[in-house]
Amino acid sequence: MSSISIVGLGNMASALAGRALAGGNAVEIIGRDPAKAKEAAAALPGATIGTAGAAPTGDIVILAVPYASAAAVVSEYGDALHGKVIIDITNPVNADFTGFVTPDGSSGAQEIAKAATAGAHVVKAFNTLFGHVLTADSVKGRALDVFLAGDDARAKARVSEFVESLGLRPLDAGQLPMARALENVGLMELGLAAHAFKHANFFLGVTVLS
Repeated sequence: MSSISIVGLGNMASALAGRALAGGNAVEIIGRDPAKAKEAAAALPGATIGTAGAAPTGDIVILAVPYASAAAVVSEYGDALHGKVIIDITNPVNADFTGFVTPDGSSGAQEIAKAATAGAHVVKAFNTLFGHVLTADSVKGRALDVFLAGDDARAKARVSEFVESLGLRPLDAGQLPMARALENVGLMELGLAAHAFKHANFFLGVTVLS
């Protein structure tokens, strides 16, 4: 199993932490508000509390913060992230969900990678799953799909192993530039939730035809 540090205290952080603990992983919760971090950890038996700004203990560090602060968080940790795998779960969409705040031709994951210290490996994952869907064991007996993108094969293999420990199915979409496509999927899901379904009780996955 893996050692995971989750930076953030929101719904996605809680959903990922719960599944990670159930899968036998060690989980550290890190938030800027110590009281809220303590409260979050208390709701997750087995989780430990980290200190914001101190070196994360996990070999895998999940950025469960808004995209607007993600690169700054990575920069703040600096060399403390050397050798670690950074999972970017963000969707860098604009306020009205019509596009992205990232530079043309780039992605949130690529911008975060630019801010990371040398020797840290960014993998895009989990951005196509809503937090409340992630807490479900399965959907009609089917495991949820988690799409991955990253440049380092070993980092992706470690993330894939972690995803499988959650009872989910990892699907490798390619190198880190493919994060642009995954973020477009996230944006499309927001559009579907607003226009087609009028709710967010769904996920997108892949069915392999035999």
